[in-house]
Amino acid sequence: MKNKYLLGLLVILFVSSVNAQTKAEFGKLTTKEKNFTSYQQDSTVNAVVLFEKGENHFKVVDSRIQLVKKYHTKIKILKREGFDQANISIRFYHNDGLKEKIRNIHAITHNGATQSILPQDEIYTTDLTENWSEKKFTFPTVQEGSILEYEYELVSPYFFNLTGWVFQSDIPKVYSEFYAEIPSNYIYNRTMIGSLKLDVNEASIKKNCFYVEGYSEPADCEKVLYAMKDIPAFKAEEEYMLASSNYISKIEFELSQYLRLNGTRAMYTKTWEDVDKELKRERDIGKQLTKSAFFEKNVPNELFEIEDDLARAKKIYDYIKKHFTWNKRYGIYQDSRVKAAFERKSGSVGEINLSLINLLNASDIEAEMLLMSTRQNGLLKKSHPVMSDFNYLVAKVNIDGKSYLLDATDKDLPFGVLPYRCLNYYGRVMDFKKGSYWYDIVPDKQNRMIFRSQVSFDHDEDLVKGTFDSFQTGYFALSKRKEMRGMTEDEYLSKMEESSNDDIEILEYTLKEKQSNAKTVAERFQFEWEGSLNNDQIYFNPFFIKFFGKNPLTLNERNYPVDFGHPRTYEFMMNLTVPEGYILKSLPDKKTLGLADKSATLRFECSQMNQNTITVLMSFNLRKSQYDISSYEGLKMLFGNAMDVLDNSLIVFEKS
Repeated sequence: MKNKYLLGLLVILFVSSVNAQTKAEFGKLTTKEKNFTSYQQDSTVNAVVLFEKGENHFKVVDSRIQLVKKYHTKIKILKREGFDQANISIRFYHNDGLKEKIRNIHAITHNGATQSILPQDEIYTTDLTENWSEKKFTFPTVQEGSILEYEYELVSPYFFNLTGWVFQSDIPKVYSEFYAEIPSNYIYNRTMIGSLKLDVNEASIKKNCFYVEGYSEPADCEKVLYAMKDIPAFKAEEEYMLASSNYISKIEFELSQYLRLNGTRAMYTKTWEDVDKELKRERDIGKQLTKSAFFEKNVPNELFEIEDDLARAKKIYDYIKKHFTWNKRYGIYQDSRVKAAFERKSGSVGEINLSLINLLNASDIEAEMLLMSTRQNGLLKKSHPVMSDFNYLVAKVNIDGKSYLLDATDKDLPFGVLPYRCLNYYGRVMDFKKGSYWYDIVPDKQNRMIFRSQVSFDHDEDLVKGTFDSFQTGYFALSKRKEMRGMTEDEYLSKMEESSNDDIEILEYTLKEKQSNAKTVAERFQFEWEGSLNNDQIYFNPFFIKFFGKNPLTLNERNYPVDFGHPRTYEFMMNLTVPEGYILKSLPDKKTLGLADKSATLRFECSQMNQNTITVLMSFNLRKSQYDISSYEGLKMLFGNAMDVLDNSLIVFEKS
């Protein structure tokens, strides 16, 4: 979860002013920087930020209040693989006649005593979108050992957009500093995100620092200085994580209120009561929730004739899923028009799920809108409303004292199950009568992948033969249905054969309809493969089909939680017939391992039940959706042992 804390405007004010900012003259390296040859904390890195500083202050430019951001950095190139750090792009925004400006760009490549200065005519401007452009340049004469230094100023008419500072990036930093002088008539909320702590956190008051001509009283400023030292790179290449924006160490600013020069006050951070009122009147959201009469007239009457509320809700849910095709568009402000979307039979997340809510309400089933953020969009701030954080909405249905969350964008989703992308802990239910409130998103706990097999040896044909039953429930079943939906049966079986450890041939396949339902996929495979059954010894690995192919946790250190999205259980059972003319020589060692709190456990055991039968049992249980940083080494060890079981569990028979 985010490690965040709010820094109010009145942080602890030090008696002395903030004079601890690092002084660095552009074009001059310190002795320590000149002698820097390796990064001792991580010898694998290709480049290191030696120094980084941002300065922010407010200034009247061309009769307008402008926010001026200065940036200065030095980057050490340690290996050729770090040469991509020489390609620099600086984005700036423009809209409605207002334009940010990038000016005073200077860049130098330091190679020992030699300096190569970037010519100004090698700085290019490129338009990215209608509202975004960028300045681009590449450092000259870059080689291993170079220090790349550059600076620039960004002058912005969007003076409310004090965006904060990102301390952590994909390469480590020796030192990173943020300094700002903020006039006292600007009040900002501040949020510190990430697991790293500030080494410098100072604030003081600077008297009479901001003056606008024509107004007699200059404003005082708050001076703030935040800095970190020895900042590790943020490595996001591992699986099972939420959006990296939840964990990269940074400080965010959001304008809460602004005291205008004429004495009036503008509020930017709203209360949830304010948001509720606005969304109720909003054309794309609140107004779209008043279309129940349209849906009542345009859907089959049989949907309303089912007496049982839950059965009727399920029928309506299935109808909307079947009627609509999702156009893959996210967002809650997307010019949603439920009537038009219903007629064209396709729509955005908002249009489809708002249609569902309307139809449920038309059927006298209480349904509300839940606003949320997807896993890759970031966690929502609970401290105050930030509407730009929301990018998704679903239906919350209340029937007989029980609540269900519904998303009709995915045709494979069972009733009451959200797609994996939505497993992001909580959302905001917009109850326009009693007031909105936070609501926890709790994933289905029954997510099991179960493999059961019967295997024997046919010496006459030199074949290993058997049956293999697969039972997958919850989100495993959902993934399996999507996999099967996207290919023919022959393609699916070929993929199964290719994914096995041995040259398996699937002879027969059955989807067990009686045991399969919306939350379960049950299958049976009959198989065989060629074996070496006439040798003095037979080596047999029972895991010819694996739950997973590698250990997903491989980092030496991970500074963010492991987030599986939902609990999961893997179970394997095999009854193996001892080959005729052989006796058991050895079995793999038993394993029983787990975290201290038993929230993750691994159990593996092979045993001889009788003279003719060997039983193999394995279970791997992850009982929590998320594990914190302190559990990483234990989880990594468990996955490593699970892979060792899957890869190296040899049962050995020898001729009798």
